[in-house]
Amino acid sequence: MLFGEIFGPDLLIVIIVLAVVIFGGAAIPKLARNLGSAKTEFEKGLKAGKGADNAAAASDADKKPDTDK
Repeated sequence: MLFGEIFGPDLLIVIIVLAVVIFGGAAIPKLARNLGSAKTEFEKGLKAGKGADNAAAASDADKKPDTDK
């Protein structure tokens, strides 16, 4: 498993330490909160897009002429 070797626990610790050093301890919760709200908005957009696609497909099906004559 290549990804298991690359993304091990030691790499995660290094990334966390670097994030704390770069952004500071107080900014990390704000960053996490913003990422969470961005994820929520993205999922809402996906659901809205699926709903619009389903509605468009249903209206297209209604417009097609009946060819079973």
